[in-house]
Amino acid sequence: MWKLLKNKRGIVGIEAAIVLIAFIIIAAALSYVVINMGFYTTQKTRDAMASGLEESLNALQLDGVVTAKTDGNGHIEWIVFPVKLSAGRAAMDLKNGTLALTAYLPNATLLNIYRGVFNETIYGADPVNLEKVLANMTTLFASSVEKDYAMGIIYNDDGDTVLETTEKAFFVIHLDESPPGGGQHTLADYEIITIEIKGAKGAALTIERMAPGGMLPQSYVSLG
Repeated sequence: MWKLLKNKRGIVGIEAAIVLIAFIIIAAALSYVVINMGFYTTQKTRDAMASGLEESLNALQLDGVVTAKTDGNGHIEWIVFPVKLSAGRAAMDLKNGTLALTAYLPNATLLNIYRGVFNETIYGADPVNLEKVLANMTTLFASSVEKDYAMGIIYNDDGDTVLETTEKAFFVIHLDESPPGGGQHTLADYEIITIEIKGAKGAALTIERMAPGGMLPQSYVSLG
């Protein structure tokens, strides 16, 4: 009789051990799931913060003076300004369709007038001869219905449309001076233009300038 009771207590002990082991296994599995979800959430949070930081930083930055040229009426028709990659930013493709350049004028908003890279080898965009650049660009768009346009010129480049850390680019903007007599989109004395350049990544580069007073016809002026 004593042996029988002892055997029953042994069986109950084994059953309790099995149940306890099952609880331990389930708890370990749940702990793994919780920890794994914690790591996943942390990773996603870090990715979101990195993405947000990248979007908040400019991909391009102004790298010099904004220059303008007036038309025959003493109104600004051309605007030229240099840019470079911001510190720590990767190379940026400037081909048509990768950037959106918008100009906000007192009497109009010119949405996405960017038309790609102006190849200095093909079109003769000599960096020390701005007059030749503007003349060649005028010829390029002579038969186009688009009279408001902008193009980029990359100097010290390797023949492609990608702006790299060792290179410098100039954006050239033309403002429509029609109808005859000028003044449709050109800038008169003390008028303000705001230029916005937005790439696929990064915050937009915004440039705001005021036309000086007393501008002479067919002359170059500095907008600072």
